[in-house]
Amino acid sequence: MANLNIDILGMKFNNPVFTAAGPGAKDGDMCVAAVKGGAGGLVTKTISVDAADVPRPCMGATNSGFLNTELWSELPKEQWIEKEYLKAKEAGVPMIVSMGYTKEQIEIVAPLVKPYADAVELSTHYVGTDVTPIVNALKAAKAALDVPVFMKMSPHTDIKVIAKAVEDAGADGLVMINSFGPCMSIDINTGLPIMGSKNGYGWLSGTAIRPLAIRCIFEASQVVKIPIIGVGGVSNGRDATEMLMAGASAVQVCTEAILKGPNIYGKIAKELNDFLDANGYKDVNEIVGLASKKINERNFRTHTVPPVVNHDKCITCGICKRSCVYDAIEIDGKLTIDDEKCFGCGLCVTRCPKEALSISYV
Repeated sequence: MANLNIDILGMKFNNPVFTAAGPGAKDGDMCVAAVKGGAGGLVTKTISVDAADVPRPCMGATNSGFLNTELWSELPKEQWIEKEYLKAKEAGVPMIVSMGYTKEQIEIVAPLVKPYADAVELSTHYVGTDVTPIVNALKAAKAALDVPVFMKMSPHTDIKVIAKAVEDAGADGLVMINSFGPCMSIDINTGLPIMGSKNGYGWLSGTAIRPLAIRCIFEASQVVKIPIIGVGGVSNGRDATEMLMAGASAVQVCTEAILKGPNIYGKIAKELNDFLDANGYKDVNEIVGLASKKINERNFRTHTVPPVVNHDKCITCGICKRSCVYDAIEIDGKLTIDDEKCFGCGLCVTRCPKEALSISYV
């Protein structure tokens, strides 16, 4: 069995799969349930000066991802201070307290959470290019606390610039990414938005945003030396592996925990371990940032390299053939690829349910 233990800024976790600052950690009881379900660390739902007045409906699953109009915690900060943090601490794992949003709000909230936080996560949900609001909130937290301060980043297009500026301003770590939006989904039976916000908009999370999270983590890891905790669309061990390879030291799980319950954390950790064992890795830290280390091995090309078929795995289901717009795949007893027709697009490889097709990514 591979070693899943990680150390982030002196905090020791028995695995790198944490809760995220959302409904899966909405109170102390949910935090305890998450750890019983296998979470290696806790990130509590964001609190602010006032409890959130959440519009309803506030969550919805679509065939394109998960929409929400969730805000920060609907519980007052006093309840968190008097009850919920104490209950969550009973779970016995490091706890990162999430709080938001502005400098003025952080100045009020930070001193209150100080007795309970092993670290804090700041959420600003800011998507502009001026880093001043982020830096001001960060400095307010640093002034009030003596524990690591992580800044949760929205999916900025200039993520390298923002990430480096946050590091230079004193952040001890980054969390990325926040949900993406605003987005919208309409109930076709009524013609009305499924989200209860005033304009019907929501924020997208879940598997749909994982490629965006991977890109942001990968780019930020090129320019910062502080640890990154990845979040955004982790639903299984393979997703966690991908995020770690992009440069994250740990991952948070939000949407999948809402949909599947608290046992999902342990399931993801087990699947991560199974991958490590199957591929000869002895320690999870061996794969952190692996993509950055290997990217220079990759040669940009515009010529075709056809996929290779493993006939022992192929079940001739025909999914690849139906997906091939170049008509390069035939199934007559066994699957064959016409090298002259094949464009080398790689779609069939990603569509194969049995991993019977492979293509060179070098």
